[in-house]
Amino acid sequence: SRSRLRKATPFLCLILTTHCFSPQLHSKNMSSIHRFLSKKSLKRKPSAIRALQPLSSLPGMISLAGGMPNLSTFPLKSAKFKLTDGTSLDLPNLSSALQYSQTAGMPHLTNHLFQMQREFHGGEANADGKDWDILVTNGSQSALSKAFEAILDEKDTLLCENPTYSGALASLEPIGCNLEGCEVDEFGLIPEGLERKLQDLKTKGQTNGIVKALYTIPTGCNPSGSTLSVERKRRIYDLACEYDFLILEDDPYNFLNFGEEEIGTNTSFLKMDRENRVIRFDSFSKIISAGLRVGWATGNKELIHFLNLHQQATELHASGLSQLVTAALFDQWGLDGFRKHVAYVKDFYRKRRDFTVQCIDKYLSEDVEYFLPTAGMFVWMKLKHVKDSKSLIETKARQAKVLLVPGQAFHPNGEPGPYVRAAFSVASEEEIETGIQRLATILKEERKTKVVLCA
Repeated sequence: SRSRLRKATPFLCLILTTHCFSPQLHSKNMSSIHRFLSKKSLKRKPSAIRALQPLSSLPGMISLAGGMPNLSTFPLKSAKFKLTDGTSLDLPNLSSALQYSQTAGMPHLTNHLFQMQREFHGGEANADGKDWDILVTNGSQSALSKAFEAILDEKDTLLCENPTYSGALASLEPIGCNLEGCEVDEFGLIPEGLERKLQDLKTKGQTNGIVKALYTIPTGCNPSGSTLSVERKRRIYDLACEYDFLILEDDPYNFLNFGEEEIGTNTSFLKMDRENRVIRFDSFSKIISAGLRVGWATGNKELIHFLNLHQQATELHASGLSQLVTAALFDQWGLDGFRKHVAYVKDFYRKRRDFTVQCIDKYLSEDVEYFLPTAGMFVWMKLKHVKDSKSLIETKARQAKVLLVPGQAFHPNGEPGPYVRAAFSVASEEEIETGIQRLATILKEERKTKVVLCA
């Protein structure tokens, strides 16, 4: 209410003026998000110059404030892209993309993103997304690393799947937090295992406040390829409420869910978030372009605000040209056109997956165990006769001219194991088959060696 706004502290007034949010937190446990923030994050303050950026575009506003270069001095004026469907994308005026812009993202793009999030992730706790905010970043990896730094101090605990994304582990290593890997199966993170882990941590004296968050890749988990069911998600979300931790929902393979007929039918954590404890990370890298580096974070306005402060102090904002190209594409496509493109891309990768597992069944049936990936770009294989895949993959496989990633790279604490990750996204069908044949030859020799030693 206005009376409450008048009584707000000067710091809060600045935030409200700059970012126009008034968080409506539903749970007594989430009445303040400061307890989830890192010491470094709590020291962040808004940039005085960045705070003026949204005001400079107001009608009649004369800005003598920011040190923005004059657009007339830039050599670029317009651009035209030819699309794969034969149509063209015209950008007759690049001025908005060439100048400094708002940290949260260009409104031209964020309007499309809000529409998409409401369409795909609204309908339950946040039907209109009124408690959300969005931050556009240079790829979702940038948003993810900012979130880690926003909430984690050294010795804090972060829960995650085991195995999990190696890029996330690379971001977490310098923080020095305690990583607790949780058991997964072909259907993703096991809620019962997560609960046992939480109970065990509590028994060891780690209170609820130390377990800051769960980091999860719910769709086509990289590297395992597993996808969480709605039922498991609901149980995991209930545990987050019970034990009072955040959920970092990293979902770059959401649009590559082979078991989902329509986008959004596999309910996200964001969609069921009734307590504003979810930050969701999305990306166009797998669907539109990896090189454009367009990703975004969606979630609790206060939490997103602290990611925004981090971006103000580092990149200032995501690439303007990448944002403009993406926004123009959605102007032309609309959500229906986007759905059509997603269907094409999903079918492409489904066929690659099917061919890859056919080759695995044909050449590797005696030497590996795996389950069918339900989304994403990877097959996660257990080598039956190998205890540590790292040396075999990094020596014999490379000598045979086939590249795979040893499973050790995906384990939170770097423990060795018999797993490898194979990607089916880029190699041709001929290359996939040849590569798997080469791996089969190596594993056959390993199996023979084991038999001789046992004899």
